[in-house]
Amino acid sequence: MTVRLSLILCLLGGVLLLAASPPLDGSEQAGPPPVLADVPPVPPTGDALLSYLDPKKLSLRSDAALVVDDRDGRVLYEKNMHAQQPIASITKLMTAMVVLDSGLPQDEVITITKEDRDRLRGSRSKLNFGTKLTRRDLLKIALAGSENRAAMALGRTYPGGVGHFVATMNEKARLLGLKETKFRDPAGLHSGNVSTAANLADLVEAASRYPAIREFTTVGTDAVTDQRTGWKIRFVNTNRLVRSGRWDIELSKTGYIADSGHCLLMRAEIAARPVVVVLLNSWGELTKYGDANRVYKWLDRADQKARNAARQLQASTVSASSSPRS
Repeated sequence: MTVRLSLILCLLGGVLLLAASPPLDGSEQAGPPPVLADVPPVPPTGDALLSYLDPKKLSLRSDAALVVDDRDGRVLYEKNMHAQQPIASITKLMTAMVVLDSGLPQDEVITITKEDRDRLRGSRSKLNFGTKLTRRDLLKIALAGSENRAAMALGRTYPGGVGHFVATMNEKARLLGLKETKFRDPAGLHSGNVSTAANLADLVEAASRYPAIREFTTVGTDAVTDQRTGWKIRFVNTNRLVRSGRWDIELSKTGYIADSGHCLLMRAEIAARPVVVVLLNSWGELTKYGDANRVYKWLDRADQKARNAARQLQASTVSASSSPRS
């Protein structure tokens, strides 16, 4: 081998060795950075969302209000939650529980009579005297359509009559620990049917254990059949949010008499969690829906902030793990 050829080979080997050597600053050669858009987002924990919930930023017009995370009973927002006041047709949730507890035949046909008319408020009804409905259909139209005659007929045909039925309602309230709740009739027409937002949140939790109540209170529009004539009696849910399709509502009930104002009670899925919303004595017919939507946005915004924070934390963790090492 000539000197010139040896020199060339040495120079070539040095170039190759230099190319394979680490950089002069001592750091390792990093690969391409990860594509963070392909990293699945980390869902925030419940505690993470709580840090972004500011009750001062939720202004509700209902006289009393309560928002509860139903997974652990944590109160997220409250306003006059222990103020006792009339609850109107929210009463029908207890009526339904007592009827279902009784084990009375659901297919038994019951006739609407003059005893079922509203003597206190003179409210209208889709159920004419002589209408024959099964007990199941009476429950459905009482809960979804808030039919007062249906609720009264359910109480009248209970063993012992309306008086014993109301006594059983109050005993059920006592067993559930609803110390601030009293009932005077099965329909909620009497202003003596009273409760608090705190007690009603517990009432929702109890009522949600009944599949029939969850089903009937979330029917948007439906019909029941008059067994006497075969005619269909159509009704719509008194909660327009059930019919809107935007909400994932698991249980619902509205109520109104002059003494109670407009009331709304719901158990719904919001921000990936079961939430109980109680709104009492809203000053306008649409106010309860406005308040409900404000609650929804309040929770949804906090959830989005928590998710964004989780994504940023994940991105910084990935970035730190892939940064050059000395």
